Amino acid sequence: MNIVVCVKQIPDPAAPQSFDASNNLNRSGKLILDEADTYGVEMALQLVDKSGGGEVTVVSMGSAADVAGLRNALAMGAAKAVIVSDDSLRGTDALGTAKVLAAVIRRDSFDLVLAATESSDGYTGTTPVQLAELLGLPSITFAKAVTVEGSSLKVSRQTEAGFDEITAPLPALVTVTAGVVEPRYASFKGIMAAKSKPLEVLSVADLGLEGQVGISGAREVIVSVEAVESRQGGEKYVDDGDGAAKVVAFLESIKVL
Repeated sequence: MNIVVCVKQIPDPAAPQSFDASNNLNRSGKLILDEADTYGVEMALQLVDKSGGGEVTVVSMGSAADVAGLRNALAMGAAKAVIVSDDSLRGTDALGTAKVLAAVIRRDSFDLVLAATESSDGYTGTTPVQLAELLGLPSITFAKAVTVEGSSLKVSRQTEAGFDEITAPLPALVTVTAGVVEPRYASFKGIMAAKSKPLEVLSVADLGLEGQVGISGAREVIVSVEAVESRQGGEKYVDDGDGAAKVVAFLESIKVL
């Protein structure tokens, strides 16, 4: 069974974050594998092991100047990695990202595509389903359990009211939640082996997507970025017998009542 996992290298959340003049996140510092993607990598590795054969390929888009995050996925057990790195990708929106990932995935045969529900530095949550549409695949989101039986995929999909049991034919695309599995730690042996595993770097021209991605192909643009207002101290009321009236008056002032 061959599984593709879409992953993203993000700026280290422990470091101060900043934006450039175009309101894009500054990615010039240390990059790490998005923790949300480790669940997809682990899920893929377990499914391949259960199938008795195949391999896991991780696919990403971003700077190839630092590929420590991709090496981490390889150290976990993925067989190979592909990253699309090109200066013309700067300013690419969610749909453009999906186009790039789709172009990479189409190059080889696959049985399943896994992704996180959303990235930790973007939070749009739209790229996976756009990718599924471009690849012509059924998409199942918020998976809390995934099993494969023959040519069918069975997923327990998390909902607000509980979960749905869904069956879909393969190939398909599934987004996994943080609780789907417990990601393994990379062993020393895995870390050393990752150094010699294939890591292919592609350009936009290699995929034939010139003019379709980057700022020129984006359908959405970030016009401004503002810091979230800090929480203000609440107003304290001393109940001198009119506490209930004060609470009602406050609720009316904020139009709750």
